[in-house]
Amino acid sequence: MSTTPSNTFEWTELDQRAVDTVRVLAADAVQKVGNGHPGTAMSLAPAAYLIYQRFLRHDPADAQWVGRDRFVLSPGHTSLTLYIQLYLSGYGLTLADLESFRTWGSLTPGHPEHGHTVGVETTTGPLGQGVGNAVGMAMASRYERGLFDPEAPEGASPFDQTIWAIVSDGDLEEGIASEASSLAGHQKLGNLVFLYDDNHISIEGDTETAFSEDVLQRYEAYGWHIQRIEPAESGDIDVHALNTALTAARNETGKPSIIAMRTIIAWPAPTKQNTEAAHGSALGADEVAATKRVLGFDPEQSFVVEPEVLAHARKVGDRGAETHAEWEKQLADWRTANPERAALFDRIQAGALPEGWEQSVPGFEVGSSVATRAASGKVLQGLGKVLPELWGGSADLAGSNNTTIDASSSFLPVGNPLPEASPYGRTIHFGIREHAMGSAMNGIALHGGTRVYGGTFLTFSDYMRGAVRLAALMKLPVTYVWTHDSIGLGEDGPTHQPVEHMAALRAIPGLNMVRPADANETAVAWEEITRRHTANPAPHGLALTRQGVPTYVRNEDAAKGGYVHSEAVDADGNAASPQVILIGTGSELQLAVAARETLQAEGIPTRVVSMPCVEWFDEQTKEYRDSVLPSSVKARVAVEAGIALTWYRFVGDAGRIVSLEHFGASADAKVLFHEFGFTPEHVVAAAKESIAAAGR
Repeated sequence: MSTTPSNTFEWTELDQRAVDTVRVLAADAVQKVGNGHPGTAMSLAPAAYLIYQRFLRHDPADAQWVGRDRFVLSPGHTSLTLYIQLYLSGYGLTLADLESFRTWGSLTPGHPEHGHTVGVETTTGPLGQGVGNAVGMAMASRYERGLFDPEAPEGASPFDQTIWAIVSDGDLEEGIASEASSLAGHQKLGNLVFLYDDNHISIEGDTETAFSEDVLQRYEAYGWHIQRIEPAESGDIDVHALNTALTAARNETGKPSIIAMRTIIAWPAPTKQNTEAAHGSALGADEVAATKRVLGFDPEQSFVVEPEVLAHARKVGDRGAETHAEWEKQLADWRTANPERAALFDRIQAGALPEGWEQSVPGFEVGSSVATRAASGKVLQGLGKVLPELWGGSADLAGSNNTTIDASSSFLPVGNPLPEASPYGRTIHFGIREHAMGSAMNGIALHGGTRVYGGTFLTFSDYMRGAVRLAALMKLPVTYVWTHDSIGLGEDGPTHQPVEHMAALRAIPGLNMVRPADANETAVAWEEITRRHTANPAPHGLALTRQGVPTYVRNEDAAKGGYVHSEAVDADGNAASPQVILIGTGSELQLAVAARETLQAEGIPTRVVSMPCVEWFDEQTKEYRDSVLPSSVKARVAVEAGIALTWYRFVGDAGRIVSLEHFGASADAKVLFHEFGFTPEHVVAAAKESIAAAGR
């Protein structure tokens, strides 16, 4: 078998034996640990083997090869489907790793984890996320081709790739899959192939209990190329039909493809096949033994792989190395013909930034009133001029999020009627699909080679939370532009006014939430996020105002997450030890600054600390953090127009928090801030209460 296209298809006895070996390994692994999902791994064995052995362009000796295809196993619960192919292909997994499936410290955890196991392209946990990841990977592949080789004929570029994904009934029932698949059809992602495992079984039994639509008609309506294959007479996958369908899907480059493949879960287990019992539970020792007898294996032995089977499967490594070498020659020819693009490619692959890139970031006039969302938009446009790898868009809120990096360049397929449309455009129109936007952004980041951002209102981050959590888990450098960050958005009312969102998002480990106080802090934040992309990758959320806020002198220490914005002084204007510290974040910093003026006038030395990013502040040395918030000053007030949960650890027992512990209302922003107590007077009162409490 070959990893390159061929007009002939051979399925040998060794191929069949390898597939049957996959089945017994899956049964053994789940049986040993006592829990897991054996049935789907057993029934999908021929399909996964066929993809890895014949269709997927990959090199097991170099899992990070830039020119590789990508494979996404969206139903992550059937992780053995992937692990066993990685083992057979030679990615470094061993039989011992399969034997330690789902145990402490294992390279084979219950769901595949990107960055933990070599060859795993993404962490697919919640169903449907892998669908969106695959769509994002296909988008990134197309954009990257546009950066480096846009004039090449179709199929002739070293940057042409196919994204292969196995998806399940459960994936396609999740709403995120509908959003992502609709987006893929609209974008005519001809480099994307879904193999739909139509096994009719879920945890509650036959999928007729909840899922009866015609999936292929649904995908045809999305604009996909559709095919269906039926099982062989035995009930197993018809590999010849599957080979034909996969070949046709790969050759269809004008639209994404989906193949519905009817399978029988746990085939050929004698009594457990086609039952929900085989979905999420071990088959049982007797059923495993009976299955081995059916397949011609010794029921008394476990985790046995015949040497000739392994040697046959491992030949994919030789084919992959040959394909890789051919690609390197193709890339060398491209380099010779495109020296400037080759230099850009090398810079981007190295994660480096162009010299003097910071000069593209605008500064903002002190004293001016600028909404931080507007400042962010100007920074993005500046960065875009020097970072062609930076691209992104919004969930149909570009005018509100200020996320249009280039109004003359929309990422849209050939044939789209918009005059600015280009298959290689920079501005992504995600549509009103926050779920899909989040998971597609993850896929773009996982593909590598570009820097992506996506915007919506902060309150709608709820729709994205599953994808955001996975981005944090995978340490993906994606940037969320979340605007309308408080009750300050005004008349749209409580449905659109985030109250609990900042605290809830800060609760996600590994997500850095940045709520800049003004335009210059916004510029510093974008610069820091840009630097961290490679050096310290993590997802970042920018929470930005709709309303204008005062612009202060730029302070580079904003990149440390918290810094002394205004120092305490004595009656003569000399630096003094603070009697109270006011901590402000986002649009509420101005309240702390105004309150300080009153307190200072009353003879109370007051320090104001700006805290745009709690997570960045926590990264700093203890010495720095203590210099900003000295433990000797017990009187503290934190001010944020959201719930107080974040701030208790910063203010201590004597501290006070000016917060919002209920939903907002529909009214002008100034009215809301006044009615809900976000005034300098209220901050002053809280400071005096804290001073009194600290003195007790």
